[in-house]
Amino acid sequence: MKIGLMLFLAIAFSLGSFAQNKKAKVYHGVEFYTETTINEVPVIINGTGVRTKYFMNMYVAALYLKKKSKEGSTIINADEEMGIHLRLVSSMVTRERFKEAVTDGFKNASSGKATKEEQFTFMSFLSEEFKDQDRIYMDYAPKVGTKVYKNGVLKGTIPGIEFKKALFAIWLGKNPAQESLKDGLLSKD
Repeated sequence: MKIGLMLFLAIAFSLGSFAQNKKAKVYHGVEFYTETTINEVPVIINGTGVRTKYFMNMYVAALYLKKKSKEGSTIINADEEMGIHLRLVSSMVTRERFKEAVTDGFKNASSGKATKEEQFTFMSFLSEEFKDQDRIYMDYAPKVGTKVYKNGVLKGTIPGIEFKKALFAIWLGKNPAQESLKDGLLSKD
């Protein structure tokens, strides 16, 4: 009984220590970890930005990389762990509006290629209704592909770097969804 209690306390302490080591910071009113892991590889927050439309904040995005970079094309083309994490901050962001924006983003993507099938699959991962404060994470890892999470639940994976390039070009490419958002993700603000 004494050994069981000691083991329980040791596990509880180590989990508490792990949670304390994860540092979070508030960016644009939303809390993001400053460091996390993607496919068990450490990544750091590169920058954050706000997607606005009609003078309203829609979501806050954070870009995670292995090392900081201000070069959108370099990030898009890199075959290494990285992620774009979104937190919705408006009930105006619906699944339908998000789908329209992503579809337009793929059309404007300056890098990579997302097939119609991959685009359909990506949107199928996000088929549930959107709510204010929903979290959408798109994490890429070499030889794995782009994993899509909604509110901490893995919805699916799309293999290949070409899809990742097209997806990340929506925010970081030559024709981004919003220039000020791109600048924030690239920590140029």
